[in-house]
Amino acid sequence: MLAALDIFLSILHIAFTLFNLLGWIWKRTRKLHLVTISMTAASWFILGIWYGWGYCFLTDWQWNIKEKLGETNLPSSFITYFANKLTGQRVSASLITAITLVCFILATTLTIYVNFFRRRHVNSDV
Repeated sequence: MLAALDIFLSILHIAFTLFNLLGWIWKRTRKLHLVTISMTAASWFILGIWYGWGYCFLTDWQWNIKEKLGETNLPSSFITYFANKLTGQRVSASLITAITLVCFILATTLTIYVNFFRRRHVNSDV
């Protein structure tokens, strides 16, 4: 049961991350993207006051399950964990953090633009 939950959370985590990166593109998903990017910001920066900058409640839940499954030495970031799994090597956590932050800022900027500014100037969208 825990293994299935771990797989489910990995899929959810990857899907959520990809949506945070790309959900601003399609007109139909822009409002939802604004919500998910705001949830991410709240987790990182508000919950992060108490749990540490960049805190992700989804990672916290998943790490609890992974620890029960016997995994140890888990990085603080799911993205670092996934990059390590994909490459088969230890990717620099600080590099992953920097890339994640740049992508987050870019996606946040783009979702603010398409949700609040672009729609006023352009009648047809993607």
